Amino acid sequence: MRFSVKAHHLPQRVATGAFILNSGIGKLRADEEAAAQLHGFAAGAYPFVNKLKPADFTRLLAVGEITLGAALLLPVVPAAVAGAGLAAFSGGLLGLYARTPGLRKEGSPFPTQDGIALAKDVWMTGIGVSLLVDGITEAARRS
Repeated sequence: MRFSVKAHHLPQRVATGAFILNSGIGKLRADEEAAAQLHGFAAGAYPFVNKLKPADFTRLLAVGEITLGAALLLPVVPAAVAGAGLAAFSGGLLGLYARTPGLRKEGSPFPTQDGIALAKDVWMTGIGVSLLVDGITEAARRS
């Protein structure tokens, strides 16, 4: 088995992987009320979510988070793959931030007090893009 993680990737992969893995595990235990609240919040920004039942949506989100968290933590998953997953996931969170009224100051990308919890997820986008770019440039150097 070949490990593809560079030493300088470890802090960012461990920090984000553990955080997302924990979040996904927590969602597996969500009750009906929590699932409905999460579903409603997501459906406000992404209407296609309404096609799913709240419990099904929450379970799918939990499995997705657990999968992404594990991919970031497992050293056999290439940086480009882990980075692409993290960039896509955090892009979805930032889309939620951008599309939900009241989370941003009027006419501005900057968060209101209510929006800080989602706006801070921009750090995951930066890490995801960094891992993706590093993985792609490393592959190009090798070929």
